[in-house]
Amino acid sequence: MTKEKKSSIEVQGTLISVVSSKVGDYISLTDMLRAKDGEFFISDWLRNRNTVEFLGIWESVNNPNFNYGEFATIKSQVGLNSYKISAKEWSEKTNAIGLKATAGRYGGTFAGRGL
Repeated sequence: MTKEKKSSIEVQGTLISVVSSKVGDYISLTDMLRAKDGEFFISDWLRNRNTVEFLGIWESVNNPNFNYGEFATIKSQVGLNSYKISAKEWSEKTNAIGLKATAGRYGGTFAGRGL
C-alpha cells in the first residue's frame, strides 16, 4: 500500500486503525482482535477452513489477479495440525488484495472494504 494515510475510528471505546490508499480503505483486524481476544492471532484465524473459503470467494469476486492454483493448495492443507499461514504469506502466495499485512511500529493485518 503506497502513499497511505493513517487514521483511526473509535468502536465501543477502542481505537481501531484505518489505512487509506489509492486502492481503498483498510481496517485493522489486529486492533480489533487485540481489543476482543487479546492473544488471538490472525494466523490462527487463517487456519479455519470457513475463513479460507470465504477469503477465496471474496478474492475471486473482487480480484482478477487472484492466484487460484495457490489458493487450491492452501485450501487442501487447511485444518491439518501442521498447517499455519500468516496474512503476509496469504497475500503474497495468492496475490490477495483483501488482506494486507504491514510491518513497523504501527503494523498489523488490515482487511479491505467489503471483507
